[in-house]
Amino acid sequence: LGLADAMVDRGVTWRTGKVFAGADLLYEFDLLPEAGHKQPAFINLQQYHVEAALADAARAEPLIDLRWSNRLVGLQPCDGGASLTIETPEGDYRLDADWVVACDGARSPTRGMLGLDFVGEAFEDRFLIADVRMRADFPTERWFWFAPPFHDGQSALLHRQPDDIWRIDLQLGPQADAERERQPERVRPRLVQMLGHDRFDLEWVSVYRFQCRRLARFVHGRIVFAGDAAHQVSPFGARGANSGIQDADNLGWKLALVVQGRSPASLIDSYDCERSQAADENILNSTRATDFIAPRSPGERVLRDAALALAGKADFARRFVNSGRLSLPTAYAASPLSTPDGADWPKGPAPGAPFPDAPLAATPAGASWLSEALRPGRPLVLVHGGDAARLAPTGAACAAIACADDAAAGAGVPARRYGTMQGDAYVLR
Repeated sequence: LGLADAMVDRGVTWRTGKVFAGADLLYEFDLLPEAGHKQPAFINLQQYHVEAALADAARAEPLIDLRWSNRLVGLQPCDGGASLTIETPEGDYRLDADWVVACDGARSPTRGMLGLDFVGEAFEDRFLIADVRMRADFPTERWFWFAPPFHDGQSALLHRQPDDIWRIDLQLGPQADAERERQPERVRPRLVQMLGHDRFDLEWVSVYRFQCRRLARFVHGRIVFAGDAAHQVSPFGARGANSGIQDADNLGWKLALVVQGRSPASLIDSYDCERSQAADENILNSTRATDFIAPRSPGERVLRDAALALAGKADFARRFVNSGRLSLPTAYAASPLSTPDGADWPKGPAPGAPFPDAPLAATPAGASWLSEALRPGRPLVLVHGGDAARLAPTGAACAAIACADDAAAGAGVPARRYGTMQGDAYVLR
């Protein structure tokens, strides 16, 4: 879509995270310890900025008819698609569609019309989330506390967003009254105790509980579910919006091929397989983080506290501490679109894994990064030291990893990330 650079410029870039126990720093981590990447490790950007950029891109696309104040109130599946009843301020109308992609959120009306429900669990602990506008000298880092001195016995999270907005999460416990706790007279004293001053404005406040649930299947005939309509996870680790964008990225090109008549409708089954695996992975990581942050039994709390105590003394114990593993793209180990991995290729990403970006010596399109060479949306053949154009089939792009003796081309980074030698090739989709 060409939106990434503007979002990076608009967002707050960070790479360092710190984890505290009480007032003591347990450890810090670096999300980008290796050089040679086009994009930063992580950006913080409010969802409304992302939605505005996507809406502008949709309005500029002649194939998209973006209709505001249109609400789905009826849905009748059929063999060739579905019939939809749409409610508008001017009256209802009917729309017949070959395919329906339901991206209508956690309370999805589409899901309800099909009589579908989530499978999973809801956690009891409640959390306060607040966006605070203030000028602060805190570094642009992610700070997480277990049992902070300003919020005894619970957890807290602080990180910066654009426009002098700071996101704060405070664990409240399972007995907290959600309506009472979101009132400014309750919120402000908690934040004053945390920040040490009252020079801030409340932009937004909510109280939530974790949900780790998903549909058993994401594809129901010609109706496909994506985003929160298909799955829900805790917000720790930025898995919600990221996984929704990954759903769209996975489904978009497949649906385009089917609509154009270039692939059978069964290709959409691979979306269900791959994104179900991703949802399970996100739910597993979210559940583990929630169990560590908010132990549900005395035994779990004893183990959690022991891990925290040990992490402050021994480096190996840090991997046991879970303050919310940050979102990563899923490696589709069981994808029907991948061939079995050969044992004679022990290095580099396996079939179905996300591709590591890398600087390139040259491509026919003049791209200097592998991600740029993939931007047109075609499959790409990546060849180490060979004739990439000769190996690429019709309709595919190509790129070359220069031989190691070509020092000027910077061959070391892509060869190292892909574990390639002379004559090796990858196909990226």
